[in-house]
Amino acid sequence: MKISTKGRYALRLMLDLATYNTGEPVSLKDISKRQDISEKYLEQIIAILNRAGYVRSIRGAKGGYTLTREPKDITVGMILRETEGDLAPVACVSDTSGMDCTRTSACVTYRVYKQLNDAINGVIDNITVADMLEWQSEQLGIYSI
Repeated sequence: MKISTKGRYALRLMLDLATYNTGEPVSLKDISKRQDISEKYLEQIIAILNRAGYVRSIRGAKGGYTLTREPKDITVGMILRETEGDLAPVACVSDTSGMDCTRTSACVTYRVYKQLNDAINGVIDNITVADMLEWQSEQLGIYSI
């Protein structure tokens, strides 16, 4: 599994929205500058996240985007699945492929792929945007009491 720029940028975008969450909408122009990501590319990504219900668009001169949920309620897995699709390393362990492999019961490598898939999901489904906010604060030397 390799995460594309779309998935990586979606995580940065969501972290930026959480970081600059003052109650006022955050403009894509500001996110683009801070994250050094093309505003056009961010528009494509934000549309996906908006359809998924993770962000809300506010129109107007002072418009922009806000998170629709608390950062603790949005996982890395949720974001990546919206932007990347299925994250399974091979089709036979995918929940969405619809593939029924006739070799599964006799295939030793299936167990390897299944454990790999379970490990990936176990990590990304247990890291939240709030966790990333905390890590960012630690990295920058900002500690909350």
